[in-house]
Amino acid sequence: MKEGAHAEDAEMNETREKPRRIFPRLPRELFQWALLGCLSAGWQAPTGGMLREVNEVARPDGDRAVAILGATLIDGRGGAAVPDAAVVVRGERIVAAGPRAEVRVPDGAETIDARGLALLPGLIDAHFHLDGDQGLPALFLAHGVTSARDPGAWIEAYDRVRESADVIPRLFLAGPHLDAPPPAYPQDAVIVRDPEEARLAVNRAIDQGASVIKVYFRLPLGLVRAATETAHARGVPVTAHLEILDAGDAARAGVNGIEHVTSLGTALLPPREAEAYRQAVLADNGARREGRYEVWAKIDPDSGRARDLLRLLAERGVFLSPTLAVFERRAGDEKATETHVRAFKNMMALVGRARRAGVRVVVGSHSSVPHAARGWAYQREAELLVESGLTPAEAITAATLENARFFRADGRLGSVEPGKLADLVLVAGDPLADITALRRVRRVMLNGRWVNSVLGSETK
Repeated sequence: MKEGAHAEDAEMNETREKPRRIFPRLPRELFQWALLGCLSAGWQAPTGGMLREVNEVARPDGDRAVAILGATLIDGRGGAAVPDAAVVVRGERIVAAGPRAEVRVPDGAETIDARGLALLPGLIDAHFHLDGDQGLPALFLAHGVTSARDPGAWIEAYDRVRESADVIPRLFLAGPHLDAPPPAYPQDAVIVRDPEEARLAVNRAIDQGASVIKVYFRLPLGLVRAATETAHARGVPVTAHLEILDAGDAARAGVNGIEHVTSLGTALLPPREAEAYRQAVLADNGARREGRYEVWAKIDPDSGRARDLLRLLAERGVFLSPTLAVFERRAGDEKATETHVRAFKNMMALVGRARRAGVRVVVGSHSSVPHAARGWAYQREAELLVESGLTPAEAITAATLENARFFRADGRLGSVEPGKLADLVLVAGDPLADITALRRVRRVMLNGRWVNSVLGSETK
């Protein structure tokens, strides 16, 4: 496991096979509706087909309807909740959603009494790592995560979990990240040394079914630009772990997403200090372990540099997956110093300011984090986003529809509305009042089928 993929000072572990067609041909009207939604979100069709998961997701047997009745509907779009709602699923798709009094329940439908529960879209994880834990995807699914993206690991690393009998989330994979020699994590990287190698690596990954390309922090800016231009020509987004590459420069070079709040650090420092940190990390990858906290302890989230960077990210529509939970250090934590604690406070403050500035914040769990038990990193991240200043409603949108937009899958995922795939979660309580309700998972539906698994608990 790599240093950042650990819950401790980990830094992100970052897997393939050609995807199979897993959904039936859409009716013409539904296809037009979905295409319009994609275009409105700036979607560009990749060469050779749509962006989608690599694994085959089972469909329900037949087209029998299921009606979920009485829940409070939080549809993921950021609007007001609908009390006493009805959602009707037929096959793998949602066919109706709204106030119970306005929705016709088909004759013979299976009815689910969901009074006292909240119904949400399936949660989407922008930053999942397997790290050899073959049972983790199924556990995340049991906890409500119906789609997960690993932003940088060989697709083959997921072969065993895909071939197992476990029911797992939709897997959106990137293939190995692109890095320059010497790579920070050789086992998860493809080395590129010039623009032609960057173009070849991007095209190979997309040909294998990658739905995103990840560039890593040692990659020079010119190669980042070559990678983004190649990926964009194929309709595939690029996300970046920057750390020592200036986030503003990367945004101007075309990256669509930024992984980790720490990726913003050097852009927020005076140039001389940023260059000192950059050179230290280039000389020794391990310098990041304590170095990132030393950097963030000095950052002013209210500085002009911060305002200018956040304005740029917002204007360019760059997504930010902060992965706060992997960096969480609190007073009283084992080995936590005053520097760690101050740095983490500044990270949270910056994320709150990012959202208020209009940056497209999403939820990425990092899978294993210091302040969450196995399988609950996603919920911890959502809680930290709220602590950082997002409203619970904003955190839920970040977890659902905004992440679907980041995945360029919002034509079929991310919200509870007719025509979307039936990935749904029922939780006890009101997550709009208390985001920890996301821990109280009662039932999970994936592609119109209830997941047969142990119900989620409130374990932290």
